[in-house]
Amino acid sequence: MAALKFSTRNQNDITVLCPEGKITLGDGDQELGEAVRSLLEKGSRKLLINFEKVSYLDSSGVGELVGCFTSVKSRGGELRICGMNPRIFNLIKMTSLHSVFTVKDTEEEALAGF
Repeated sequence: MAALKFSTRNQNDITVLCPEGKITLGDGDQELGEAVRSLLEKGSRKLLINFEKVSYLDSSGVGELVGCFTSVKSRGGELRICGMNPRIFNLIKMTSLHSVFTVKDTEEEALAGF
């Protein structure tokens, strides 16, 4: 199984994190958290996680996402998410996290008004 891969790029003062693969228990969940914490340590405060290339997210991945959100908030930052496939978006809705996170369909929408 291929490990979760990440690419990051900066859009003005916003760091866009693009995971690629599956985020599941023991396979990507901790990598996501580590990637976000590493960006925070480098000074990023506005983070956008683009899920366009994430094929699958399970409950532990959702838990890690909540941990990321908490880490970013505790440092006075903002975390937004975008590009989820319908299955992942339904998981976020079922857990009512769409009311916690700023969730947008596209990266352009998520970047607007950050």
